[in-house]
Amino acid sequence: MTPEEFRVAGHQLIDWIADYRTDVEQRPVKAQVEPGEVKRALPATPPEGTEGIEALLSDLDDIVVPGTFMAQHPMHFGWFPSNAALSSVLGDMASSGLGGLGISWESCPSLTEVEEVVCDWMRQLTGLSNAWSGAINDTASTSTLTGLLVARERATGLSQNAAGMQAMAQPLVVYATEQSHSSVAKAALLAGFGWDNIRIVATDPVTYAMDPSALADAIAVDVAAIRLPAAIIATTGTTSVTAMDPVAAIVDVARVNNVWVHLDAAMAGSAMLLPEYRHLWDGVEGVDSVSWNPHKWMGTILDCSLFYMRDVELLNRVMSTNPTYLRSAVDGEVTQYRDWGIPLGRRFRAMKLWFQLRIDGVEALQERLRRDLANAQWFSELVVSAGAPWSVVAPVQLQTVCVRHEPVVDGVALSGEALDAHTQQWIKTLNESGSTFLSGAVIDGRWMARVSIGVEATERHHLERLWLLMNEAAGSV
Repeated sequence: MTPEEFRVAGHQLIDWIADYRTDVEQRPVKAQVEPGEVKRALPATPPEGTEGIEALLSDLDDIVVPGTFMAQHPMHFGWFPSNAALSSVLGDMASSGLGGLGISWESCPSLTEVEEVVCDWMRQLTGLSNAWSGAINDTASTSTLTGLLVARERATGLSQNAAGMQAMAQPLVVYATEQSHSSVAKAALLAGFGWDNIRIVATDPVTYAMDPSALADAIAVDVAAIRLPAAIIATTGTTSVTAMDPVAAIVDVARVNNVWVHLDAAMAGSAMLLPEYRHLWDGVEGVDSVSWNPHKWMGTILDCSLFYMRDVELLNRVMSTNPTYLRSAVDGEVTQYRDWGIPLGRRFRAMKLWFQLRIDGVEALQERLRRDLANAQWFSELVVSAGAPWSVVAPVQLQTVCVRHEPVVDGVALSGEALDAHTQQWIKTLNESGSTFLSGAVIDGRWMARVSIGVEATERHHLERLWLLMNEAAGSV
């Protein structure tokens, strides 16, 4: 494809994207396909010859879009907001168009230095001190794994440079709660800690936040058993109920025992763009590493996970690779992001943040976040005011409202497995309709529904419609 052919096709693709976004509310939220349906609609053998952009756009309409979950739909209230602001889409296109090679500063100085600047902008916008330096990973899963790898090496005195963890006399232990994201356990396993050395710390029965005294007790038990506490994963905004672990108290426990603290703020980190919500991660200056995802609620298109460290020298010692073919005369003067994480090559991810911040502006982002927070409080109050059989089952810390419908059957309130079946069925009824989408989760051993508010296009009237649909679905089961 020549640049001129690209120009023509690109205009058609941009028009297609704009039309798709304009019409997204008219489509079903949930993908309307069966397993294997998309695959069967595609040729089983590679294409022969060439095709024009028109054929591809037709297949997008007929095959790809029906098999796509409408994450930008204003009636999407499942999982977490996964916005993809069109301003950041432009930045992603610019990144792809440049085709930069991010294996060293020398291979693309702009890639490195724009990332440094944008990470520092985001540091300032979330109120972090200048003690922090940042990089952009693909997801929080990678950021958590990176934090645990560095924690492992600090605890073992850089054992990777000798015989590794296999030579350690003491098992290394990681601490988290049952509310921690599944990527935490996965990262601990990949980092070599093993299931037997992952401690699930008790949580507060009301807030579901980590209990610092239970954490201290768990660490004391391990120390007495000649095990080595290595890392604590605290969470600002857990996935199921948006619980806020008490960061400052956790840091105090960690200091006494010289344990690394990684703070996972994947979704809720966006709230730190609002000064009035930064109390939710009080104590953040005492942790060792932090990650959060602008590609969630803030709306930067996937993939864009910010990872901040205070001890960059230690990070580099753990992650550094310095093959002769990548050495240059400026190595001591510049940031080499290959020494900040797992991959060697990296995309120009900073471009989409750079575009979004400059085109949309910080004030507009803050205004949208405040709208979502106000809508969450409004919806919570709506459920509470309705009363039985509806209830809000967890504190509404940010934009997620956790609800349960407990009908009375033959004079007795539904409970136990029967209640679980009822909850899962009315959520399924809603989701299969295509009119909206919720995700469920288990809290205190019982299923509930999560209303996660934060899609860029979601307004108050969409929540009013959701409430009507929830009552219809729950009443029909």
